[in-house]
Amino acid sequence: MAELLNRGRYRARLAQSGQDVAAAQALRTLAFGTSDLDSDAFDERCAHVLVEDMRSDGQLVCCFRMLVMQDGTGIGRSYSAQFYDLSALTGFAGRMVEMGRFCIHPEWSDPDILRVAWGAMTAYVDDNNIEMLFGCSSFAGTETAEYLDAFAMLKDRHLAPKRWLPRVKAPDVFRFAARLRRRPNVRQAMLRMPPLLRSYLVMGGWVSDHAVVDRHMNTLHVFTGLEIGAIPAERKRLLRAVAG
Repeated sequence: MAELLNRGRYRARLAQSGQDVAAAQALRTLAFGTSDLDSDAFDERCAHVLVEDMRSDGQLVCCFRMLVMQDGTGIGRSYSAQFYDLSALTGFAGRMVEMGRFCIHPEWSDPDILRVAWGAMTAYVDDNNIEMLFGCSSFAGTETAEYLDAFAMLKDRHLAPKRWLPRVKAPDVFRFAARLRRRPNVRQAMLRMPPLLRSYLVMGGWVSDHAVVDRHMNTLHVFTGLEIGAIPAERKRLLRAVAG
C-alpha cells in the first residue's frame, strides 16, 4: 500500500493505481471549484499522496502530488516553470521535490489533516534525501486588495534569497515587492495567508517577489521554496514527531 503515515483517524499513502489518481483528480476538481476535471500531463509524471479518513470508510480528505528531480538542472520541466523564470535555481545541487495541487476536502476542517500531510511529506523527505521543497502557493481569487497585508508581510520578511530569486515570466503578475510601501498589519496578514503558505513560512520558507495572476485557476500564486537544511531544529523535531 506504500503507507507513509498512520496517525489517529488519518492515513497517508502513495497512490498505487489509476483509480487512486482519478480519486485525487476528483477531489482537486471539487476543492478548486473547476468546471472540468482537474488533470494535466504532470499527473503521469508525479507521485500522488492521499490522506484518508479511516473513520469515514477511507474517505479521501486531502491530496497532493510530488515531482522529484535529482538537482536543479531539471527544474525547467516542473509545473512552476510554466509561470516563473527559475533559471537561478538550476544551480541547486541537491535533490528537489515540487509539491503541487495540494487541497483539502471542503467539508473537512480538522487541522490534523494538514499535520498528517506535512508528516507524510517529512517522512518522504527524510527517506529520499530531499534538500528542497518548492511549488506554487495560492490565494483564492485574482483580486489583490484583500491580501495587501499578507503581501506586505511577504515582502518584509519572506522574500527569496537573491541567489535563488525567481524572475518574471507570466504575462499577468502583481509585483508586490516593488509596488507596496505599507507596513503590514501582522494579524490581518496571517488571517489572509493561505494555510499551506503559512506552514512553509514557519519552517523558514521563502517566496518570489511577485504573484502570478492565474485566471484559469482563479488564483493568485507565489513561487515558494523551502530549503530543508534551513528548517529550525525545533520545527524539524515537531515534524519528525508527527512522521514517527
